Amino acid sequence: MNYSTGLKWITGIAEAFLAIPIIGGAIVIGTGYNALFIMFILHAITLLLSIREGQGKAASILGLFTSVASVIPVIGWFLHLITAGALFVSAIMSTRNRI
Repeated sequence: MNYSTGLKWITGIAEAFLAIPIIGGAIVIGTGYNALFIMFILHAITLLLSIREGQGKAASILGLFTSVASVIPVIGWFLHLITAGALFVSAIMSTRNRI
């Protein structure tokens, strides 16, 4: 497994965790929205590694958008959910392409 695929799994799990309605919202608000900044950085690193390794980039770009737009509560929940799914699919496809 290459680094970008591993980071897609990690960011996908983190996005899925943030998509849990009350828990994810409490984490985001409790950290003063720093959780979204950390996710933005992780998605940016994943995107750079994906570009370098020739892997899919769309899920990481969606993650960057989600990190910015998630300051809006209900939209944030929906975007975290969609982004988690996109990252999982992208990680699975990256793994299948290597086999």
